[in-house]
Amino acid sequence: MLLRTDPFRELDRLTQQFLGTTGTWSRPTPMPLDAYRAGDEYVICFDLPGVDPEAIDIDVERNVLTVKAERRPRHQGEDVQWELSERPLGVFSRQVVLADTLDPDGITAEYDEGVLTLRIPVAEKARPRKVAVAHSGTRHQLQA
Repeated sequence: MLLRTDPFRELDRLTQQFLGTTGTWSRPTPMPLDAYRAGDEYVICFDLPGVDPEAIDIDVERNVLTVKAERRPRHQGEDVQWELSERPLGVFSRQVVLADTLDPDGITAEYDEGVLTLRIPVAEKARPRKVAVAHSGTRHQLQA
């Protein structure tokens, strides 16, 4: 049995349960993320520990990427007696506006060890490139 006394945390938890302020599809809880560029792609990592990959929904509409996930209780039933519950349950959501320089059609997603990783390629038109200088072979001289 776990014993822990934190009256303020317990008050927050009871308030959330009483007022129904845990994450729902209409009012989701935000999820933490990291984003960085690695070569010719952007990588976004979302923390979603304990979420079933089947409960993750990823949508792209225009240039807005939306990730929604739902964490459900793992152990339910009449024979389960909860002693402590601190991990948030419910719906988590995050929206990211993608720049026009990214290719939303090339997004890939991978879920491993509680982290959802999205890889978004940089669009071909936005990749750095060299511009060749043409040489015409003629020289112009200044006349005095």
